[in-house]
Amino acid sequence: MKNLIIYLLTLAGFTLALSSCDNQLHLSPAQSVDQDLALNNDANVKRVLVGAYADLRHEDLWGGRLQLYAEMLGANNEIRWEGTFNQPREVYNKSMFTNNTFITNTWTRAYSAINVCNNILDAVNVVNEADRNRVRGEALFIRGAIYFELLRYFSLPYVTGNNSTNLGVPLVLDPTREVTEEVFVPRNTVEEVYQRVIADLTEAEQLLPPVNGFFARNYVASAILSRVYLQMERFADARDAANRAIEVATANGKSLTPDFMGAFNNEADSQEDLFAIQVNSQDAANNMHLFYSTPEFGARGGDVTILNSHLTLYETGDDRLNQFSMRAGDRRTDKWREQFRNVKVVRLAEMYLTRAEANFREGTSTGATPLEDINRIRTRVGLSAKNSLTLDEILRERRVELAHEGHFIHDVKRTRGSIQDNNTPTLQYPYDDNRMVLPIPQREMDANPELVQNPGYGG
Repeated sequence: MKNLIIYLLTLAGFTLALSSCDNQLHLSPAQSVDQDLALNNDANVKRVLVGAYADLRHEDLWGGRLQLYAEMLGANNEIRWEGTFNQPREVYNKSMFTNNTFITNTWTRAYSAINVCNNILDAVNVVNEADRNRVRGEALFIRGAIYFELLRYFSLPYVTGNNSTNLGVPLVLDPTREVTEEVFVPRNTVEEVYQRVIADLTEAEQLLPPVNGFFARNYVASAILSRVYLQMERFADARDAANRAIEVATANGKSLTPDFMGAFNNEADSQEDLFAIQVNSQDAANNMHLFYSTPEFGARGGDVTILNSHLTLYETGDDRLNQFSMRAGDRRTDKWREQFRNVKVVRLAEMYLTRAEANFREGTSTGATPLEDINRIRTRVGLSAKNSLTLDEILRERRVELAHEGHFIHDVKRTRGSIQDNNTPTLQYPYDDNRMVLPIPQREMDANPELVQNPGYGG
């Protein structure tokens, strides 16, 4: 990703331009590139697309911080934050400030990537016809995936209240090339943004090929769609999307790794990875390694500790217990042990778990029975096959299989669960608690008078 990367103006980057006099509003920002120069031919559009992937893979997004926020929000007194960084500690303690720099940078990076995608989509007709659908599909995939992540963190869960009035995030679908009052847009509703996410990912799935190197493929779009539908409780759609992901991915060589830990700490994608962020010594953004690993493996001092209460979730003889080791004076997970290893975004195991749950809820057997899919996951880790299933058993299997990968909090929210406070065990945070939602960054509130802050954060 050392090719030319063009960062265009984003909704999130207005503050510096607006901090001076009003007569600056119509100046082109320094980081923008003239449309005729940047997006006037096939090669340049493809270079700009690499820039969108660079934003997506940055530590602020899928390079680790989105996963870290999920783990801190969903710590549930099963993990402990011991690091010196206040930004993750605020999330861990459910006491975020509106000037939290991690959260601010995530918002900024997200809208940077969205705006790059908007510019690509606006100029896609200059792309060679043979590649046009793929380029359009990749831009739609990135935009849809990022809007989904923004919804999951900055808005109440889909299963809460009235989604036609609950506030989502600003929905920007046109390129932003200069700062004017017209670019100040309010937050759209949760329903409006979810519908856009579905539209983007559905079209992306139709346009993307099944083989596309490390970049987005059609079954990756299917996989993210399955997550979207789970959050919406559209279980039949989640089942079908997960099934499509499984069928296309396995037809193209994907399978569960024979050994559970073989899916982790890989320099290249494992056979189980449907989508992973590529990491190497030149492009080393992996915040999960940075905060979860320990100094002998090139990380910090062991910021995240795994508590005994988490280990009780596993059955005796579960090979997934082998991921835990004592390092830097406490228990760690080895999922993020090695430096310069890929960041997991979607594993095939997740799709089997989603298909099992959705089939169970719908009383169907699309692709496989729920029992077949759950036993596929269990036998891989040395556990005996089950003869019958309950929904609680499926959700528990999902919890331990995907632990420490940024999933649990989203499952808690969609299933209307609660999270235990990390300091006061008797205190519970319900799924729709305002403290489980990140604040809109103060910088954005100051820049855009149309924004409304989330409850509990003032503004």
